[in-house]
Amino acid sequence: MRIGILSAGGDCPGINAAIRGVGKTAIVEYGMEVYGISNGFTGLITKDVVLMDEKQLSGILTYGGTILGTSRMKPFKHQDGDLVENKPQTIKQNYEELGLDALVCIGGNGTQKTAALLTKEGLNVIGIPKTIDNDVWGTDITFGFDSAVWIATEAIDRLHTTANSHKRVMVIELMGHTAGWISLYSGMASGGDIILLPEIPYDMNIVADVLLERYHVGKPYSIVVVAEGIMKSKKKSAGQEIAQQINKMTGLETRETILGYIQRGGSPSPFDRLLATNYGAHAAELISKKKFGYMVSMRDNKTTEVPLDEVGGRLKLVEPDNELIERGRHMGVCFGDKK
Repeated sequence: MRIGILSAGGDCPGINAAIRGVGKTAIVEYGMEVYGISNGFTGLITKDVVLMDEKQLSGILTYGGTILGTSRMKPFKHQDGDLVENKPQTIKQNYEELGLDALVCIGGNGTQKTAALLTKEGLNVIGIPKTIDNDVWGTDITFGFDSAVWIATEAIDRLHTTANSHKRVMVIELMGHTAGWISLYSGMASGGDIILLPEIPYDMNIVADVLLERYHVGKPYSIVVVAEGIMKSKKKSAGQEIAQQINKMTGLETRETILGYIQRGGSPSPFDRLLATNYGAHAAELISKKKFGYMVSMRDNKTTEVPLDEVGGRLKLVEPDNELIERGRHMGVCFGDKK
């Protein structure tokens, strides 16, 4: 069999481990030909592909980013005035001309939605979920998430010392437009005092009261962790806005830190390397069994798969009754909705 592999959407730690997992398993175990497709779905349109062997797949396990490159081009969506109807047809034609028997799509929600649509076009597709946001529906966890939590947690740990030294309120903004998984996990792991998530509406009066109460009982510094998606305004970032409001409402000296793309860069954590490798190997196994139209996933600590048409267009968000939130509340952590 001849298979193609692409990575689409934003970069994150672990993509290369997944490419390696697919490629090595496909070559060593099943004797398949493996082609790397450059720059996401764009590479399928331009036929920018390269035959990959074991040598090219060696040594990439620890690399961040993606050796194949990536793009956010969505073939089923109008972009830059292109005719959307030509893109899926071109992809299907090139898929056939390249003699591909299957296509592995590594990516987040948008990529899995495109993978589902390509399946309906008649392509044999397997999806692999990746995103630091951990918001892909159908899997308990995505690779990239653990690495991002480690990075964010270390950053917050370092802010504790500065906050304590200067007796300040420190606000740190983390990634997460619609899902607050990174903020929840890193905030709890680093002892954040207030954690604001997109899924839980917050009241600035409650936030201000909690900070003032902490100050008056001899806790002169506080850590406020906010997800970037808690505020829809484009005029300023969530971290800047929250810091300014805290300073205005409490009079407490407040500083903000925006961690940004640092969360997506660098070498994957050991957990993400293993998870991505596991996903990649399982994708190759599904191809060998000609079981197409699925996304590999992790459910109850077991590798499995879920139909792509169930994944596209759905998000896995933090539920307000999440166990970790409840544990945090019992320990005095404020989530902006109640004291």
